[in-house]
Amino acid sequence: MNGRRNISSSFANTGRDAHLASDPPAGSDMPMNLPPLRTLFFEDLSIGMTERLEKTVASSDVVGFAQLTGDRNPIHLSEHFAAKTSFRTRIAHGLYTASLISAVLGTRLPGPGAVYISQTLNFRAPVKIGDTVFVTVTVAELMPEKSRARLSCLCEVDGEVVLDGEALVKVPSEKAAKDKRPVMRL
Repeated sequence: MNGRRNISSSFANTGRDAHLASDPPAGSDMPMNLPPLRTLFFEDLSIGMTERLEKTVASSDVVGFAQLTGDRNPIHLSEHFAAKTSFRTRIAHGLYTASLISAVLGTRLPGPGAVYISQTLNFRAPVKIGDTVFVTVTVAELMPEKSRARLSCLCEVDGEVVLDGEALVKVPSEKAAKDKRPVMRL
């Protein structure tokens, strides 16, 4: 072996999982919407490593995104308006769907400490209220000289690609951290 830790599944427990204040308390009957945070250093990554996220788009998500961003295009907010378009119903903001990729990058692969350098986005089809979006992020290339990773990003609904692209991220190096691993404490 080359000294790297074996991380064989997309939800492998690396011993670096942390919980957010928004997570339900231990023993709670509240459903857990997201997996715990997982911090991976550059040295932990390998080409082909994959992480997935599943999210059903609720009307409240779209309304909240509109409020947050100021994008009040009626195609997202008005069923009456949207019925007159080629989509025939409200659709989610394209960048809402893209933000699900960011959720994977910032929480699981590579996780906390990763910093976006760039992201390409190709919008292929609309995402409607009630659709379940399946996000897949895969390590496509590793650039050790700058601790950067190129990741393939894919969003699908019912097996149809609705968004694809690539992200370039700077990933914290374990060597540079010198055992000063970031730890979330509540």
